[in-house]
Amino acid sequence: MAWVTLILAGIFEVVGVIGINLVAKHNKIQSYMVLILGFLVSFSLLSIALSTLPMGIAYAVWTGIGTVGGTLVGMFVYGDAKDWKRILFIALIITAIVGLKLSS
Repeated sequence: MAWVTLILAGIFEVVGVIGINLVAKHNKIQSYMVLILGFLVSFSLLSIALSTLPMGIAYAVWTGIGTVGGTLVGMFVYGDAKDWKRILFIALIITAIVGLKLSS
């Protein structure tokens, strides 16, 4: 269950990052709400996951999910570059996350 909580924390980290982009573009209260709620839920779920999982692994996985998720949202929603190098390094991050899960 802690791993599901950690994955959800990573997903809400991506929501918070989307909120940062919305604030930068629109500077409206709704944008701030997405940012604040995304990170609030993310940190809360991370805290719950940390009660069971080792901190080093949980933080690395949470950060990896946020990094990959933010990059993918940038590529597919906001038109960021989709070159093969980005895709290769995203695959490496995912491989590392899976490796951390298998090792714990």
